[in-house]
Amino acid sequence: MAENEPQTQSIYRFYPTEEELILFYLTNKLQDQRTRDIHRVIPVVHVYEHKPCHLPRLAGELCRGDTEQWFFFVPRQEREAQGGKPSRTTAYGYWKATGSPTYVYSSENKVIGVKKSMVFYEGKSRSVKKTEWKMNEYRAIKEEIDHTNYVPVPKLRHELSLCRVYVASGTTRAFDRRPYGIKSMDMVNTELMTRGGSSSRTHCTRMSP
Repeated sequence: MAENEPQTQSIYRFYPTEEELILFYLTNKLQDQRTRDIHRVIPVVHVYEHKPCHLPRLAGELCRGDTEQWFFFVPRQEREAQGGKPSRTTAYGYWKATGSPTYVYSSENKVIGVKKSMVFYEGKSRSVKKTEWKMNEYRAIKEEIDHTNYVPVPKLRHELSLCRVYVASGTTRAFDRRPYGIKSMDMVNTELMTRGGSSSRTHCTRMSP
């Protein structure tokens, strides 16, 4: 390399599926395993204390260059621990749920978690306006459910949730799928992802601009 030739800096893009978010990242965090490595892509942040546009700078150190989506572990609020509902109101506005919560299924067609979608409204009282900031909140369940289980409503793990924050850009690409041609690379040595023994790797990709 020539002495004055600029070095190419690697940029990381994080493209996990919903199954990976719940069965690997959220599950390991709940079990207090591999947290040091996982925090490099998904840190612990009290999302509802911040303005959405400030969240990208709080993303994991390997993913701060991402311009599409950011991930955070969100601790349970004190009012939740006392049996109340979580407050999604911030000093800048509030997060409002859109539609009903939906189940998240594994590749083996088992219910592994619940997803709630929200959109951020900025302002208060009459000056409230809908923004392009959106969020998917994921919670794990205490036991996997499939068609052989007779549990009408799964019990959720409320001590911690995982949130995907993104800006509605009009793109039709599903965030639950990695873009075509992007392959995963080893960035964290992982353990078994599912009870069935299949394994997963963290799905950060490294690209050069």
